[in-house]
Amino acid sequence: MADFDTPHWQPLSKLTQIARDIDEQLANTREQCETLLHVCERPHVLDDATVARFTRLIDDEVEFLPVYREQLSRWYQAGPTSEQLIELDQLTRQLDRWEKLLNEQRGLVQKISAGTIEKVMSKSDLELGV
Repeated sequence: MADFDTPHWQPLSKLTQIARDIDEQLANTREQCETLLHVCERPHVLDDATVARFTRLIDDEVEFLPVYREQLSRWYQAGPTSEQLIELDQLTRQLDRWEKLLNEQRGLVQKISAGTIEKVMSKSDLELGV
């Protein structure tokens, strides 16, 4: 891993800021899942390039989960107060929810990818009729 890829571990004093970031990411992922659920009914409204962007976005977010988990682990070992321990436990559960939603999102994107406009347009008249 290059130096610019190495995470900059934050002090425990940044707990509130990181908690806000995780909460925002979780909320954004929920919103995207809702959007994708609606699109599943009409996957032909998306093209392959848009589906590929969704996939990259999901992959990027999944890649950050271990970094957040390592940050929380470091904070657990840093002697947090009882209030901070409660917050760390809550953030651990938030990360679990986020990971679950990202996996659901990945499944939705895979489902949608089978029916993009390019996939529909490449079918013969017979295939479309069936």
